[in-house]
Amino acid sequence: MNTIYEPASSSVHRAELLAQIFGAVHTVDMRTRANINLDNDAYSVATAFAAARGIALGAAISELIRRTEQAPELPLDASPKLKRDRHGILVVKAAGPVITSEMAKEESEDDLD
Repeated sequence: MNTIYEPASSSVHRAELLAQIFGAVHTVDMRTRANINLDNDAYSVATAFAAARGIALGAAISELIRRTEQAPELPLDASPKLKRDRHGILVVKAAGPVITSEMAKEESEDDLD
């Protein structure tokens, strides 16, 4: 590719020039672009939040992440139904007996007889 680059006259032009040269994946205002896969429930929350605010989906996801970082950490005893997983995220405690894949397989084999 034979491209002749003209001298940059502004910081925005320089950023665009560097992005072209180095293949960076940034927009003009230096926000990083990314393709992400979201679970359906997370996507629904983010799109509803974006629609309610009248903002783009990326801006909504950024705002939700920032809010999560700024939210006060709940104590473990805040709810008897919540616990922290190994990553420190609050999740709903298991209610009832745990059914393993072996138990399910055994039950399905019994149904075939």
